[in-house]
Amino acid sequence: MPHPLRSGAFRLLFVGRALSLVGDAVVPIALALAVYAATGSAGALALVLGCAMVPKLVLLPLGGVAGDRFRARTVALTTDLIRCAAQLFVGYELLGGAMRLWQIALAEAIGGAASAFAMPTAAPLITGTVGPDGRQRANSLMAVANSSARLGGPLLAALLVETAGAGWAFVLDGCSFAISAATLTLIRVEHVPIPRRSLAADLKEGWSEVRSRDWYWTSLIAHSAWNGGAAVLMTLGPAIAFRHFGGTVFWSTFIEAGAIGLLLGSLLASRARPRRPVLTANLGLATYALPLILLALAAPAPLTVAAYGVAQVGLGFLSPVWQTSVQSAIPAHALARVTSYDWLLSLASMPLGYALAPLAADAWGPEVPLLAAALVVGGACLATAAVPGVRRFGQPAASGGAQTGHLAKVQGETVA
Repeated sequence: MPHPLRSGAFRLLFVGRALSLVGDAVVPIALALAVYAATGSAGALALVLGCAMVPKLVLLPLGGVAGDRFRARTVALTTDLIRCAAQLFVGYELLGGAMRLWQIALAEAIGGAASAFAMPTAAPLITGTVGPDGRQRANSLMAVANSSARLGGPLLAALLVETAGAGWAFVLDGCSFAISAATLTLIRVEHVPIPRRSLAADLKEGWSEVRSRDWYWTSLIAHSAWNGGAAVLMTLGPAIAFRHFGGTVFWSTFIEAGAIGLLLGSLLASRARPRRPVLTANLGLATYALPLILLALAAPAPLTVAAYGVAQVGLGFLSPVWQTSVQSAIPAHALARVTSYDWLLSLASMPLGYALAPLAADAWGPEVPLLAAALVVGGACLATAAVPGVRRFGQPAASGGAQTGHLAKVQGETVA
C-alpha cells in the first residue's frame, strides 16, 4: 500500500492538523489556571467549559450539513481562522492582565461553536486527500499525532505557564490554527456536491444514513456509553486516588499510563488489519471496564495503572480503525453529516456523566457509580458482538472508496 505521506496534499494536511492538536493539548491546563487566577473560583471553570460545550453540541448537526453542502476545506479553513482569533484574543488579554471571566467565556463559546463546524470536516478531508488503500494509515497517523500531543501537551503547558505565563499557551494555540489554515489554502480536496435542499431534508438524510446501518448506530450506543463512563472516571478518580493511593503521584502516573497506552494503540492500528474491524475495535473498547472496577475496589496501584494503560490501548486502536470503516462504508456526499451525529452522541453523554457521578457518589459512595459505569461500558461494547452487521463488517475493499461500502459479501446490508 502506498504510504499516505507520499501525497503532498496529505502531508500538508497532516502538518497543519498535528500542530493544531499540540496547541489544543496545551490550552486546558492554561485555561484552568487563567480562570482560577481571574475569579478564585473552581466553579467558574465549570461555567467556562459549559460555554464551550453547549454551542458545540447544539451546532454539531448543522456543522455536518455545512461540511457536506460546502467544501470541507473551506469550512475547515474558516473555522481555523475563527478559533485562531478567539485564542489570540484570550492570550492578548491575559498577557495584558485585563482578562475578565465573561471575556474568557465568550471566547470559549465562539471557539466551541467553530469546533462544531470543524469536527465533521475531519473525515471528508481524509477521504478527499487519500485513496481508499491508504486511509487506515492516514487515520492512524492522525491518531498518533493526537496521542503524542496528549502525552507532551501538559508538560509543555506547565513549562509555558511557569516561565512565560498562561497567556502564551493561548497564543501558541492561536498560531497553530493560523498555520493549519495556511496549509489548507495550499491543498486541493476532492468534493462530492449534494443537491440544494432544505436544511431539514439534509439533516433527515444524514440521520437516515445512520439509522439504516445496524453496525453503525449500535456501535454509537457503545461509544456513547464509553464516553459517559470516562466522564465518571475523570470525575471520581481523583477522589479515589487521594483516599486510597496517596494522591498526586498515583493520579499523575495513572494519566500518563493512559496517554502511553493511547499512543501504543494508535501505532498498533497502523499495522493491524483485523478481519472484523468494527467487532475487534468494540471488544477492545470494553476493556475500559477494568480500570473502573479496579478503582472502585481500591485494587493495588500497579494493577490499576496497568489496567488503565491497557484500556487506553483499546481506545487508541479503535479511533483509526473506526474512522477508516466509516469512511469506506458511508457515501462521500453524506460523510460529514453522519460523523456529526457520531460526535453528537459521543459528546452528549459526557455532561451526563459529569453531572450524575457526584450525585451518586454523595448518595452511595464513589464505588457504586464506578461499578455501574463499568457495567454499562462493558455491557454495551460487548453487546455489539450480537449485532449481525457488526459481526459481518469486513475489511474495506482496497479498490473501493467511500461510496463502494464493505466487502462484496456484506454490500447492501442495511438493517433499520
